Amino acid sequence: MLTRKQFDVLEVLIDRAGKISQRELAEKAGFSLGRVNTVLKELDEMGLVSGNRITEKGIEAMQPYRVKRAVIIAAGFGSRMIPITLNTPKPLVRVKGSRIIDSCLDALKEAGIDEVYIVRGYLGEQFDQLLYKYPNIKFIENPMFNEANNISSVVRAGDLVQNAYIIEADLLVYNKKLIKKYQYASNYLGIPVERSDDWCVSVSGGYITKMTIGGKNCYQMVGISYWTAEDGKKLRAAAKEVFDSPGGKSRYWDQVPLEYHIKDFKVEVRECRFEDIIEIDTFNELKQLDETYR
Repeated sequence: MLTRKQFDVLEVLIDRAGKISQRELAEKAGFSLGRVNTVLKELDEMGLVSGNRITEKGIEAMQPYRVKRAVIIAAGFGSRMIPITLNTPKPLVRVKGSRIIDSCLDALKEAGIDEVYIVRGYLGEQFDQLLYKYPNIKFIENPMFNEANNISSVVRAGDLVQNAYIIEADLLVYNKKLIKKYQYASNYLGIPVERSDDWCVSVSGGYITKMTIGGKNCYQMVGISYWTAEDGKKLRAAAKEVFDSPGGKSRYWDQVPLEYHIKDFKVEVRECRFEDIIEIDTFNELKQLDETYR
């Protein structure tokens, strides 16, 4: 098993696919030049790098960290987007000519993640149109979309949440690099903010310790997360347990690992910026992004 820093260096090298200076490597990996030198020596002794280039053995060492699939949650009605969602599922609404969900699907395609599942419910048959551009997509039907919250979609996905991204379908992904081919640990995308009235998480020791609505000096949550095989297995069981409990159908799936079972998970925050991604919640927000709706 690789250490975190060994993984970080190899991830940069495999993405670069060519020679890179140690200074640039340090900048991209996010730690000091001295630390990079130390890690490179370790990797060289292991036969994973040669002359600041990743070897075939190094590529093999990264395979256990390869993201296997993505599960996109797209079953909901999108009531705050009325009237546009009366006839169109929210993820299929177009912004400046492109469907919202396409930005995520394009990012997955660029990352080489071909196993993609969309959990659909409201006007589900309309998602078939995606197959013309993305024939690799598979659908998971969620017949409970009208009577349960999005926890029902994670329950329907079952074992597929292992080694997988779980992605909300109403995100406009501007920075496709947010979807990485390799992940070291379970994590949730978040934007560092001084204050937020939205869903946010607090972090201590590198791990999420609390999820709240609103907060100060926290991370505003963005609906892209990754779950390792071990955590995905726990998530599946815990989601089913919460779902079957009194009032469980009304819960958000995020509450399972970040609130009700938070002691059972070690979830990191992966930082991004507001410029990287936008979550479209309301029709007014849609009008601000695309003047054709005004």
